[in-house]
Amino acid sequence: MADSTPPLTLRQDRPVYVIGGGPGGLAVAAALRARDVRAVVLEKSERVGASWRAHYDRLHLHTTRRLSALPGLPIPRSFGRWVSRDNVVRYLEKYAEHHRLDIVTGVEVTRLERTADDTGWLLHATGGRELTGSSVVVATGYNHTPHLPDWPGRASYTGELLHAADYRNARPYADKDVLVVGVGNTGAEIAVDLAEGGASRVRLAVRTAPHIVRRTTAGWPAQRTAILCRRLPVALVDRLARPVTRAGVPDLSAHGLPRPDTGLYSRVKQGSIPVQDVGLIDAVRKGRVEPVAAVESFEPDKVTLTDGTRIAPDVVIAATGYRRALDDLVGPLDVLDTRGHPTPHGPRTARQAPDLYFTGFTNPISGMLRELSRDAERIAKAIARQR
Repeated sequence: MADSTPPLTLRQDRPVYVIGGGPGGLAVAAALRARDVRAVVLEKSERVGASWRAHYDRLHLHTTRRLSALPGLPIPRSFGRWVSRDNVVRYLEKYAEHHRLDIVTGVEVTRLERTADDTGWLLHATGGRELTGSSVVVATGYNHTPHLPDWPGRASYTGELLHAADYRNARPYADKDVLVVGVGNTGAEIAVDLAEGGASRVRLAVRTAPHIVRRTTAGWPAQRTAILCRRLPVALVDRLARPVTRAGVPDLSAHGLPRPDTGLYSRVKQGSIPVQDVGLIDAVRKGRVEPVAAVESFEPDKVTLTDGTRIAPDVVIAATGYRRALDDLVGPLDVLDTRGHPTPHGPRTARQAPDLYFTGFTNPISGMLRELSRDAERIAKAIARQR
């Protein structure tokens, strides 16, 4: 009897390429595999979860274990409620193994373009490779390339200056005077780590006073509140958050860290996630971490702050964020905004770039891993429908 199965079209015969072997890329690949769509993950490092392996030692998820699992595999209960960096890496390794994902390591995709016949995507990769896929999912990560501001005088500074991406633990900074620049979650936690790890003095340079929230209140995680509030009007959440944060977080104005003058959710919409307290409040109240003005410029042996103060720390650690670094990869495709962020996201694609998806390039208040999981299912569903 003749085989009644229709032949594969050229499009269907090509794999979906997922660029990036972090949580977002692995989640999309697993969701595609569950729908019988062949997906190949291309990871430029030699192992999955490369960015997580490079984070500082004390890092734990600020989201709960139960709300941070990727599709198709719970995070083990033995990892605890707040999963450590090392256990996140173990989970990602287990996730790839559990779903039997097709992962090629040591391959960096440098440029994307449509195929000559406009039926797919041509991926230019290291080693002169050219790969052809039906669809491409870019999951190279929110924290891709460390950003170090070009402060005046920085090039002539003779002191030790490093980005937070290069910080691992407090041991090298015992008995040293350290200035941490930036009061996001990373800067706040590194400052606390230094204070607890034996630095002689820890100052925290603050440009804009952050919103600080308790990680849990009476056992209720801040993440669950964020999920409930995410779809509410911004002005309403701002009003609701004001009395809650005032009741739960002490006024640190006398210690150099005033309350913000803008609403919590308004700041989130501007791209500023609240700082979850993992010791910062106590460290500031006890004087172990000293908030100071923002950095204005550098001299060969000093740092000038915006209030005119000149200080001479032994070490400056810049917790000044990351860039997405997508310009070389997709710049000519007109899918990036003025900040270099992709304009399409999740299952949405740009008209001029069909079948090109992006995941993990937002910093949602409801939790990065939770939203990566939801995006993975939506992207996989969209790709399976197209095929």
